[in-house]
Amino acid sequence: MSLSFDELKAKTEAGEIDTVLVCFVDMQGRLLGKRFHAGHFINGAHAETHCCNYLLATDLEMTTPDGFASTSWEKGYGDFTMKPDLGTIRLMPWLEGTAMVLCDVQDHHTHADVPHSPRAMLKKQLKRLEALGYEAMMATELEFFLFEKSYDEIRKSGFRDLDPISGYNEDYHIFQTTKEEHVMRPIRNHLWNAGLPIECTKGEAETGQEELNIKYAAALDTADYHTIAKHAIKEIAWQQGHAASFLPKWHHDRVGSSSHVHQSLWQDGQNVFFDKDADLGMSQVMKHYMAGMLKYAPDYTYFLAPYINSYKRFQAGTFAPTRTIWSVDNRTAGFRLCGEGTKAVRVECRVGGSDINPYLAMAAQLAAGIAGIEEKLELSPPFKGDAYSGDEGMIPGTLRDARQTLKGSEMLRAAMGDDVVDHYVRAAEVEIEDFDRIVTDYEIARGFERC
Repeated sequence: MSLSFDELKAKTEAGEIDTVLVCFVDMQGRLLGKRFHAGHFINGAHAETHCCNYLLATDLEMTTPDGFASTSWEKGYGDFTMKPDLGTIRLMPWLEGTAMVLCDVQDHHTHADVPHSPRAMLKKQLKRLEALGYEAMMATELEFFLFEKSYDEIRKSGFRDLDPISGYNEDYHIFQTTKEEHVMRPIRNHLWNAGLPIECTKGEAETGQEELNIKYAAALDTADYHTIAKHAIKEIAWQQGHAASFLPKWHHDRVGSSSHVHQSLWQDGQNVFFDKDADLGMSQVMKHYMAGMLKYAPDYTYFLAPYINSYKRFQAGTFAPTRTIWSVDNRTAGFRLCGEGTKAVRVECRVGGSDINPYLAMAAQLAAGIAGIEEKLELSPPFKGDAYSGDEGMIPGTLRDARQTLKGSEMLRAAMGDDVVDHYVRAAEVEIEDFDRIVTDYEIARGFERC
């Protein structure tokens, strides 16, 4: 459950809590931080602690690539300040005697938020939206695969011993998912007890594929929930002797994993996307917002697909989109209108994969939607039919393409700042450079004899 600082203090004094995880979110959407004795956290560390500034300029391997303006060997890799957001304290019931708190990352000298830190990037767009009189309500779907063996067993096999936990497509399949309840039931219950508004889990449309749904909430809360849930899923699967993977495309013959983002804007407790007198219930505000999302989709694709593997997911006939068009309740399009004609009307962005950093993905979509409102963009008519059949409005096909559209985005530079955009352009370059130097199993098997 979520805790106030006084409640944490009382539980610590009662001996119920002895450890506090003090965490921030890195560029990849992971929780990094320190484990504090709860007594020390309460006595002083709740005010602030410190970490090295390289932690917001790494790759998935936690290396320290060159080329980031914010941190380098030349600058000596100094400190950031981790400022606990005491409104995010919660129990981690799957870890004995443990609570956690999320931090904002701040400059060690000025105590201003570090602009390229994911939480700060989302908060900046929410402030822009607030200036327009709106609040963003969002939800993310977490899709992932469960495997029979543990992370260590799979790693020692060279990541070749990859057998999903089930043997057939388990989409909505109750019997098969019953076999997985030793993992999925603790996930639901522990996250619920941690204060996350968990709705349900279900089997997804592949062998061993799962989905977790969390209730619609304010945007920053949703990003926090997503990050905590993803972390918990990995830890709980590990505790049960299994591996959970959020790699978007782990096998070329298997369906990929996505993270769809649902969103609408609210004002005074009402969904301003809804207009009961308008066609499909879509207000003018909603039309402008969606037009911005569509126009600038190529600009922010990097934030929905940040790795080489991300782009392997965009294949026809897999429920992953290939085009940045919108349609009404149509899962072949990149953007789906949901709840048409009702107070729950919203747009679902289907482009993002399971590897998204939710703060970055949501911040980028909000920036595009805000641009649509400010520019009063007109929304094209909805697409009808099979969106895989056309070739207009294609999603950038590779990370190299997405890096280029990000680098050239005047909209995102205005919304986020040149330094922030350049920081993530460099992050994309790091991934490309690292992949380009590797000789893959595919190349060897294909050309060893036949070249």
